[in-house]
Amino acid sequence: MIALTIAQLAHAVSGEAFLAGDDKLDTVVSGAVDTDSRLIADGGIFVAKPGEETDGHLFVDAARAAGAAVAIVEHRVAESVTQIVVADAVTALADLARTVVKTVRDAGDLRVVGITGSNGKTTTKNLLARILEGAGETVAPKASFNNEVGAPLTMLRVTDTTRFLVSEFGASGPGAIARLAGLVDPDVAVVLMVGMAHAGGFGGIEGTFHAKSELVKALRPGGVAVLNADDARVAAMAPIAAEHGARVRWFGRGPEAEVRADDVVVTASGTSFTVTADGESVPLHLKVLGEHHVMNALAAIAAATTLGVSLADAVARLETVEIAERWRMQPLGSDRVRIINDAYNASPDSMAAALRTLAQITGPDERTVAVLGAMSELGEYSEEEHDRVGLLAVRLGIQRIVVVGDGARRMYLEAVAQGSWDNEAVFFSTADEAFDYLQGELRDGDRVLVKSSNSAGLRFLGDRLGESFS
Repeated sequence: MIALTIAQLAHAVSGEAFLAGDDKLDTVVSGAVDTDSRLIADGGIFVAKPGEETDGHLFVDAARAAGAAVAIVEHRVAESVTQIVVADAVTALADLARTVVKTVRDAGDLRVVGITGSNGKTTTKNLLARILEGAGETVAPKASFNNEVGAPLTMLRVTDTTRFLVSEFGASGPGAIARLAGLVDPDVAVVLMVGMAHAGGFGGIEGTFHAKSELVKALRPGGVAVLNADDARVAAMAPIAAEHGARVRWFGRGPEAEVRADDVVVTASGTSFTVTADGESVPLHLKVLGEHHVMNALAAIAAATTLGVSLADAVARLETVEIAERWRMQPLGSDRVRIINDAYNASPDSMAAALRTLAQITGPDERTVAVLGAMSELGEYSEEEHDRVGLLAVRLGIQRIVVVGDGARRMYLEAVAQGSWDNEAVFFSTADEAFDYLQGELRDGDRVLVKSSNSAGLRFLGDRLGESFS
């Protein structure tokens, strides 16, 4: 974080400072900010956030012992560390993030990119960060830090020398993206797609559209909306961009896109295609598995070239990326039995994309095996969407369909109803049962996809399979 005095910290979070030791109001603090006392280092700022399972105020002493210089609290809990008492710790975290980003932006050349979409946010964030790191100091979220706590914590890693801030914005409900994006007023807003992910929390896909469009509305005057030309709902955000004084930069697979992909070839070693941007064409081999990541790469390229990075440099940086993120189309196992662990997140769209990738990268003498778990946050659409996945797996000719967990049982029932009744489809209530089955079932030449939402826990099953068949 940038250097601030204790007085400036207190002002930023609308709090009252209570000094400890030799501290004074003009004492400067510049350490990292965190809500986890275990991650605090010397000079750090600990935010004592109340939680559902525990209360950060119980760990102020631990944070002090780890080196915290200041604790932001909702009530005083210790005398041994300087505290700033605020009305709400999460609100204070956001207010501090707003102040830090504005201070750096006003003093230098900081550019801010916001990314949202029903799928692909984390992959696109990682791809864009890899590109921008070659052009200047870049701050981007760790893992999927995209909520009311994770997004501000990422913003607070900005320093006086940071040139690019990449923020990923998830939506827990209407207004969530508006609140988070409003902390930084992005120069560039990337909208990837509007799909069924989390549709249950928004009352349907139209609610998801309105939630994702909040990022476009948050753009600074003169900003750029990087929009998916192939998604009709995202494309419908162009008038919103115009209303807010922003211009549109299109990416997609069609000829009308300013940044597009042609000659796409999908293999087990990645995806090759030609990128065209503003009339210039460059070949790209993306090692990240899955044709659906072509769109994520195009979005990253569109944002990066908007910020002044050349197409050639963007492509060269992307070709250094081995995997998008742990548990996202992560290759494990060996050439004998290849495991693709994609069980960090799942929606109907990403589930379909992963199944199609499995079918695409499996050779004629190899066997497709899909290990599938539940998709969360679909609300009233859950049964219908799980049925669709079971149907798609059968239509793609997946040779073994292993469904795990009661929440995913309808995938199995639909697969059986569509003709997978001769042991092609099996069901297990637990991951341990599925692991035992797969230990005896998998053979040389199998290509295995493990796919579910995070809450289903199959990412750990994928890890076990990867280690077992390495």
